[in-house]
Amino acid sequence: MGSGQINRKTQVPSWLNAAALLIASWIVIVALSLQVRPGAEVVAVAFPPWWGTEQVFLAVASANAAIVRTTAISVLLVVRPDDHDGLTRLRQAGAWLMLDPQAVAACLRADDLKQTI
Repeated sequence: MGSGQINRKTQVPSWLNAAALLIASWIVIVALSLQVRPGAEVVAVAFPPWWGTEQVFLAVASANAAIVRTTAISVLLVVRPDDHDGLTRLRQAGAWLMLDPQAVAACLRADDLKQTI
């Protein structure tokens, strides 16, 4: 090392590893708790965020699923899939994610919540 030169090693902060582990474990826990239960009659379905409401409704109709409820997010619907391969049809129609509808209760519109109370 020459005189007058400072050699600084770029180090990862020690807390970064712990934070990465915390985030990864949180994602795994959320993924496991939001899974659709086998035999569920109603599921929450998420479609690509750039899809319009009309395209989402057409995709649900093409999967032969009935819309139970809309949410504040237009690409997230609560639907009743067809008994015969309903979840597979929804995935083929473009659904990215299928969740337990109880888990997305916070996404419901305020007037929907008033009707159920």
